[in-house]
Amino acid sequence: MALCARAPAAAFPKLREGSRRRTRCRASEAAVPVAEEGRLERPRWSGETPLSKMVGALISFKPLYNLMKVASRQIIISTAEKANVPWRVMSKEILESDVYQLFDELRNPNLVYPDYYLNPFHAYEEGNLSWLAASEAEAATMSIAKRAIPDASSIEEATQRVRGPSLSAIENHHLKYSGNKCEIKDILDIGCSVGVSSRFLAEKFPSASVVGLDLSPYFLAVAEYRQRKEGRKKQIRWVHANGEATGLPAKSFDLVSLAYVCHECPARAIVELAKEAFRVLRPSGIIAITDNSPKSKVLQELSPVLFTLLKSTEPFLDEYYLLDLEEALRSAGFVNVTTILTTPRHRTVTATVPFDKI
Repeated sequence: MALCARAPAAAFPKLREGSRRRTRCRASEAAVPVAEEGRLERPRWSGETPLSKMVGALISFKPLYNLMKVASRQIIISTAEKANVPWRVMSKEILESDVYQLFDELRNPNLVYPDYYLNPFHAYEEGNLSWLAASEAEAATMSIAKRAIPDASSIEEATQRVRGPSLSAIENHHLKYSGNKCEIKDILDIGCSVGVSSRFLAEKFPSASVVGLDLSPYFLAVAEYRQRKEGRKKQIRWVHANGEATGLPAKSFDLVSLAYVCHECPARAIVELAKEAFRVLRPSGIIAITDNSPKSKVLQELSPVLFTLLKSTEPFLDEYYLLDLEEALRSAGFVNVTTILTTPRHRTVTATVPFDKI
């Protein structure tokens, strides 16, 4: 997950210099702030700009990079603790539980990890393949929600204001383009991490069966630990697999969700994720991608310290911001591609599989 969370927008017409577009979204039980676009297609600190190259040069200096990782991690922890998230308590609970047994139950020993996944992520040298990253993931998710909605009075409110609009965008897209053609019965959550996004999908669509898929068996073990602790009646099924080649049957899902995943992937992987989502979706099925918006005014105006720290923990952020995500979905076969700003930092991109898919 990104410091600003955890893939340029053809669905929006180009904006004239000095113009703004404002989109209001409504969460189920909380007022949502105006989500405002900036003047640019993407932040100056991303892509191939001189500023971006300068930041890249700083990050490539190993001693400075190590300091940046520590600073970035401390910002996330500090945000969490100021918002009364018991970061250390939550992590300790996981590390002292029987989660290790669940790891053996869920891990696919034959899975070959893609090369990009073995990079350091989020200030963890082992990236997502470690118990420390898995034990801290849920607290970090809460912290990121608070950073995204700084005026929220609580973590609960911030989380609702982050998740609610994206879920509403999915529901509205389904009603507009697929409502009379298919029901959402089966959901695949690619890059589900420790299951936070999967649980929100299960609550939004209670009659659906949900599958959470992730490359990290550590994250999946924590997801299952949380599920057993909560005693969820309708169990979410966890799958240890690569979202680019899931091994799941074709035309077996009505909704594929990727929440805060694409910014952690190189462009080639995002393209393959879109193709695989198209393959496993039924006709009139929906893909929903929620992630950082390159056009976010907030992200475009980040301070130099914050955007440098952000890029130090997200090795593929430039590729994400340079990719035309909407066009990648169209190239994969999707239609009705729609983009909406769902928070001041994030967009949700939805698209539909044609009804006459062969």
